[in-house]
Amino acid sequence: MRDRIFYIIGFYVIILAIGNKAIHEFTSVSGDKIFLDFGISLMNVIGLIIAIFLGTELVNKEIDKRTILVLIAKPINRSEFVISKYLGLSAVLATLIILMSVIYLAFLQFGAVTYSLASILLAVFFLFLQLSLINAIAITLGVFTNSLVAAILTFSLYLMGNISHDLVKLGRLSHNVGMERITQSLYLILPDLSRLDLKNIAVYGLQAIPDSFTLITNVGYGLLYSSMLLAIATIIFLQKEF
Repeated sequence: MRDRIFYIIGFYVIILAIGNKAIHEFTSVSGDKIFLDFGISLMNVIGLIIAIFLGTELVNKEIDKRTILVLIAKPINRSEFVISKYLGLSAVLATLIILMSVIYLAFLQFGAVTYSLASILLAVFFLFLQLSLINAIAITLGVFTNSLVAAILTFSLYLMGNISHDLVKLGRLSHNVGMERITQSLYLILPDLSRLDLKNIAVYGLQAIPDSFTLITNVGYGLLYSSMLLAIATIIFLQKEF
């Protein structure tokens, strides 16, 4: 509330209204599908900006303003401090996503757009998992370095995490053993964000949903990766002196 984050809901409504008008003005055949993709992609972009820029400065802001000295003097340990920052921003992201989803569904309803509610809700849930993972990356890098560098690195990891499968394919196409090992190692280290990207099912409906085992595995992957990052962030934060 102090950072006026929820004002961005108004921005989402305005852009969605403009996009809705423009899409249906210039396209006649696939306008509904384009708007379905546009709405959830815009939700993704807004959530990504908030996760990166807020996540990377959550801890650094406390250090720069020296309020960290007051907080660590209280009966809480440093691991609780890091985890609470993560959970707090995750709660903000969840609230924003819920509000934007309601607005998104209202546009679909009033625009008489054909859609599958179950597929949209599932896509939104996985979007939250993806943003929570980005949140964990941002906080970890924010603990490790300054906010600007952390924001650049987080955005870079987001881009690379979305093309990690392509990196493996590129290594195979190179027919070079060394290159293949490098791309395989990068694939294992980098977050595989494509596992948590189900935006296509919001557009194409339930027929595009993976099987239940894959969905559960992907949820577990996101939670495990976030937990590992928070553990690393806690270890780094424990070494800091104020």
